[in-house]
Amino acid sequence: MKTEFDNLRDNDNHCYDTDSNGDKQVVRIYCGEMLIAKKLTQKKSVRYFGINDYQKYLTQ
Repeated sequence: MKTEFDNLRDNDNHCYDTDSNGDKQVVRIYCGEMLIAKKLTQKKSVRYFGINDYQKYLTQ
């Protein structure tokens, strides 16, 4: 999911925001007003989350 997440984040049609709080960091990717993916980094753990059918938002 890491490369797919980077693909979603680098897409010009999507926007993203980052939120940090101590050792926890959250990166959210939006398409318009809809949240399509999220990356949660806490200490040394990295977790990726995506909506169902997030693949249709990927670029070639």
